[in-house]
Amino acid sequence: MTNESSISPLDKSARYAIVAYLGISALVFVLMMLLGLLMRMGQAQWLSIPPHIFYQVMTAHGAGMVGISGLAASAVLWYFLRRHVNLTTGILWANLVFFLLGVVLILGGIFLGGYGGAWTFLFPLPSHGMGVWGVSGAASFLIGLLLIGVGFLLLYLDVGRAIISKYGNIGRGLGWPQLFGNSTDFPPASVVASTMVVIINIAGILAGAVVLTMILINLFYPAFAVDALLTKNLIFFFGHVFINATIYQAVIAVYEILPEYTGRPWRVNKVFLAAWTASTFMVMFVYPHHLLMDFVMPTWMLLMGQILSYLSGLPVLVVTAYGALTIVHRSNLRWDMVSGLLFVSMFGWAVGVIPAVIDGTIAANQVMHNTMWVPGHFHMYLIVGLVAMLFGFMYYIAQNGAPKLLDRLAFWVYLVAGTGFCMNFLASGQASVARRWAVHLPEWVGYSHAASILAAGIALAALVFALRFLTHMGNARTA
Repeated sequence: MTNESSISPLDKSARYAIVAYLGISALVFVLMMLLGLLMRMGQAQWLSIPPHIFYQVMTAHGAGMVGISGLAASAVLWYFLRRHVNLTTGILWANLVFFLLGVVLILGGIFLGGYGGAWTFLFPLPSHGMGVWGVSGAASFLIGLLLIGVGFLLLYLDVGRAIISKYGNIGRGLGWPQLFGNSTDFPPASVVASTMVVIINIAGILAGAVVLTMILINLFYPAFAVDALLTKNLIFFFGHVFINATIYQAVIAVYEILPEYTGRPWRVNKVFLAAWTASTFMVMFVYPHHLLMDFVMPTWMLLMGQILSYLSGLPVLVVTAYGALTIVHRSNLRWDMVSGLLFVSMFGWAVGVIPAVIDGTIAANQVMHNTMWVPGHFHMYLIVGLVAMLFGFMYYIAQNGAPKLLDRLAFWVYLVAGTGFCMNFLASGQASVARRWAVHLPEWVGYSHAASILAAGIALAALVFALRFLTHMGNARTA
């Protein structure tokens, strides 16, 4: 193994694919934020949104934000991992084709078929539309998710193939010979992170495919018995793994870009390898913290979910944050939109973990889980964490990191409004404001007023970031 890359610069097809991934992602991020703003304005009573439309928008917003985050993060992984292994450009395009086909079916199922059962598609909700949606709308939504999963599965299988082809097996990609032996020929940080993502996301996507197929069969053949508790476990295993894998892919940008900015290598050592190995296993077994309200769950699984909630996010976060601080310390780092957004993203990631740990405590979960506290935690994790990281990568790819006045203004608006918006959600949760309600009680409306104003700031700042990439993507890096 070697840390040096002998891979040639991106060819034209690969470059176009990466630009397409990011261009689509930039536009959809802004669109999803506008849908979020629409929901908050409805809850604030500034807009009159019929409940069935609200839940359609909520479904599109949730599924869209998770899906597009996965697409953009996979572009980060592919772009940097190709420096170390040989990946297949055709598979990169195939994933995009499956993704777009899936999106068409999902949007059709929601806005033509009326499906509004949220991205979680919990059984038996897809088949119980109570006149709001029918079998065709639910089936279109579920088949769309299945197609997106097929595309991502092909991508991660190709990534796994490339890693095994160069390093011999998955364990070597995770650095196990170095972790458990005396070898000092450490694999690059990007390879370690990518190997972890391959393991967890293939498992998660397969679980998602199984449960989607089960529910689809039940839709058309109701006599096909489906166990509701089993489907809920599979859904949350799939969903929790997939959304966590997005930031584990996106953080590769930190490992590759900061060394370029500081002129210092990102050093991989046994602690780094141990952190990634620990997270590989913990992220797959922590999902029962989503099921703490399901009292029929085995007690040992609920306890496992609580304990791992305290532990699962810390190893990789700690080594990444510590590594970033040490590589930047006294390095004369040039601060621009790229480095600024990457550092903001680690702040959002770290802060977003705290309310998640609180909600993962059984005693708190019984009171807080069905409140706005939960959206508060994952919006901090996504808006200020993951999405900031992805916009930083877009500035890097477009070679447009030097901030202009509008960029600087958008940066601070995004940071302040994003943090304030998430804190508003947490405060709403602390006040027992229910989540997933189209209509808010009068005493809750004030929270929605503030959230709407802050959401508008986030969307405007994101629009600046997106337009900056879209108008400079012709300068996209090839190496």
